[in-house]
Amino acid sequence: MNTLATPAVFDRLAALSDATRARLLACLERHELTVGELQDVLQLPQANVSRHLKTLAEAGWVASREAGPSNRYRMAARELDAGARRLWHSVRDELSRHPASQRDLARVHEVIARRHSKSQEFFATAAGQWDRLRSELYGARPELFALIGLLDARWTVADLGCGTGQLAEAMAPFVRRVIAVDESPAMLRAASARLQGVANADVKEGALEQLPLRAHSADVAVLSLVLPYVADPVAVLTEARRILRRDGKLLVVDMLPHEHDDYRQTMGHLWLGFEPSRVQEWARAAGFTAVRAHPLPASPGAKGPSLFAAVLTTLARRAGKKVP
Repeated sequence: MNTLATPAVFDRLAALSDATRARLLACLERHELTVGELQDVLQLPQANVSRHLKTLAEAGWVASREAGPSNRYRMAARELDAGARRLWHSVRDELSRHPASQRDLARVHEVIARRHSKSQEFFATAAGQWDRLRSELYGARPELFALIGLLDARWTVADLGCGTGQLAEAMAPFVRRVIAVDESPAMLRAASARLQGVANADVKEGALEQLPLRAHSADVAVLSLVLPYVADPVAVLTEARRILRRDGKLLVVDMLPHEHDDYRQTMGHLWLGFEPSRVQEWARAAGFTAVRAHPLPASPGAKGPSLFAAVLTTLARRAGKKVP
């Protein structure tokens, strides 16, 4: 007589044959819970809950993940085949009519509410220290780099005066193509090393006044801490406008006016910062049709001058409409 392998459905049936295990699974269908929380819900000893969870896990009904000192359990709904889902729906429909299961679900809501209360207690006591705590955990202003994710995945971005390629490297995962341009051979070597293996990043040598890029070839261009080094900012802005497509944007990040005269010697600066209003005048002289400029929040611990950001736009002119 041939011995046939036991179909998986019978293993799953065996796991659900115990009412406590079925109640546990009903709790885990919609929420991820720890053993301690399941103890509170079903009002059972820890050993009993752990034993039943082990059986459910072996039959493929539940999955778990580590969360600090505890494991969190959930129903493995996505991993179940169609037959297992039909089986569970049948068991759940029967189970939902029993008072014990209804009490379980009410206690689950209490557990989730307590979690929310703990979060609120934390923020109530930590509100005054939240900025410091967040900086200790994640560094200063982590959300600013995260905003790069708002870039359009279809864009080509030109990083003009790219330096060592730090910004180009950060933008590359979020856009179609990044072109990093610099005039300094030393900076280009550093940028090439940083961007090696980044498939959608190109490094080009060229002066900001005569970019090695075709007209209307970029959707966005960036000039970050570059203008202090150029003798004729209007010429640089004009060249940046040339490479932008219609409705393209140029982001200028630079220093507000400061008194660090030593920067002329130590870094070769020709300008000691800029008033945003001056940049706006230069932008209009370069042909940009809309300009917005704002100071940036000071970064904790920064020793240099304060910065500003200006967004220069080449708005497409449409018949019958005036550009403001």
